[in-house]
Amino acid sequence: MYQPKYKRILLKLSGEALAGEQKTGVDVDTVGKICDKIKEVVEMGVQVAIVVGGGNFWRGRNGHQMERTTADYMGVLATVMNGLALQDALEARGIFTRVQTSIEMREIAEPFIQRRAEKHLDKGRVVIFAGGTGHPYFTTDTAAVLRATEIKADIILLGKSIDAVYSADPKIDPTAKRYEEISYMEVLEKDLKVMDSTATAMCRDNNMPLLVFGIAEPENIVKAVKGEKVGTIVS
Repeated sequence: MYQPKYKRILLKLSGEALAGEQKTGVDVDTVGKICDKIKEVVEMGVQVAIVVGGGNFWRGRNGHQMERTTADYMGVLATVMNGLALQDALEARGIFTRVQTSIEMREIAEPFIQRRAEKHLDKGRVVIFAGGTGHPYFTTDTAAVLRATEIKADIILLGKSIDAVYSADPKIDPTAKRYEEISYMEVLEKDLKVMDSTATAMCRDNNMPLLVFGIAEPENIVKAVKGEKVGTIVS
C-alpha cells in the first residue's frame, strides 16, 4: 500500500465548499465527491479530522444589524448543520465518524473532549469538529488551528475556492504572483488573507504547517496526503 506523507491531518472545509454551484445550502453531489476522497485518504491509513465552516447557511457579518454575539452564534449553528451533512455522507460510504461540538448538543453530537477525539482518531474514525471555537468573534479558521494543535495533527489542509496563495486576487489582478511556499510572517506582513490574522499567528506560534489548495478538485485532498505538489505550503 502507498505510504502517505502524513499520519494525522486536519482538513478545513468552508461551508461554501459544500454548496457547490448553488452557492447556498448543501449540494449532495458536491459533498459526496469530497467524501469519496476523504474515504480514499482514510483507507490509506491516515487519521482524518475535519473542521467545517457555515458560510453556505450564515455568516456573522450577514447580521450587521444584529448584535454581534447573536449573529456569530447563528453561524455556530450553521457549522453544526454542515457537520451532520458530512457525517451522513461519510457513513453512507462506510466510514465511521463522530461529530463533536464546542457547545453541547448531546442529542446529535458529542461535546468536544480532546482525549476522546484522539481515541476516535486512533480507532480510524473521522472526527468532525463543529461549532467553531464555541465563542463569538472567532472564525472557524481559528477553530481549525486550535483543534489541529490540540489533537497534534501533522498538518492543516485548507481547502479554498482558490488553488493556492497569491500576492493578490488572481481573478482581479492577472499579474498576481503564485507562491509555492511562504512563511507565516510573510502572510501577516503582506496581509494575504490566507486565514484571519488570529489563526495565522496561532499557526506560526505553534509551528503548525498549512497547505492551501483548491477544493474545487477534491482529488487534491488525496494528492496532498501523498505529498504531491499541490497548492501552497505555509510554514
